[in-house]
Amino acid sequence: MSSESSQNGDEKPQKQLHELLTHTLVDIYVGEENSHYPLHEKLLCHHSPFFARIFYTKSSSSSRTKEFGLPEVSDEVFALFVGWLYSCALRFPEEERDIGPLLDLYFLASKLQITGLETDIVDAVRAYYHNNSTYPGLRRVQYVYANTEEDNVMREMMVGSVARFLALSDSIPQHWANALKKNGQLSVDIIRSIQEWHLEERQVPDAREASVDRGRGGFKGPVGFSAVEGSSEMEDVKEESGEEDGEHVNGNANGAA
Repeated sequence: MSSESSQNGDEKPQKQLHELLTHTLVDIYVGEENSHYPLHEKLLCHHSPFFARIFYTKSSSSSRTKEFGLPEVSDEVFALFVGWLYSCALRFPEEERDIGPLLDLYFLASKLQITGLETDIVDAVRAYYHNNSTYPGLRRVQYVYANTEEDNVMREMMVGSVARFLALSDSIPQHWANALKKNGQLSVDIIRSIQEWHLEERQVPDAREASVDRGRGGFKGPVGFSAVEGSSEMEDVKEESGEEDGEHVNGNANGAA
């Protein structure tokens, strides 16, 4: 999986790797331990407008700074970034726990303004959930919401997946019900996502018609419009912690704490 970076939505000219591996290196220091990563300046700045502004200035080359620190980034995440930088490829996640580092890499890519990497990560996360017939759990969605703004591609993919999960479920898992009550923006985004399905009128039951069953009966017995699965309360997640298996339409939701 690979993609070309873009700046301000415009495609950058494609260049071969050897063209970007010049003799000039920059020093990037990562994490609390200041792990040192010497990287090719031209390659880094070709992909990242953020670093281009830092290392390419109008001043003379002798006065340019050749180092930069990212103390808030872990070595694990930056190693993933370096791997992508020199190959323009990501390894697809094999387990749900692999999603966490990819999300942190996505936030880093957003900071560094590397659109190509952002796109690759969204594609990798989307493919994982699709190929494993599961959906993002609540912790993942909350983590993305806590670290992104509106009109974000990862956020839109996550909330679109959740909208489908909830629409196909027989009831709302308790932890999702609690989260939707607390987070009005998430609720609004789910409705927006459903609107983007552009369903035909005949596909949507009309509750104004007397013959329409609103789901209170049927072979499964009375359910009720406000039926919610029993589960424990869950606090809003501001930082990644623990693992989750994702959500499943059969009602076995594993996103709760």
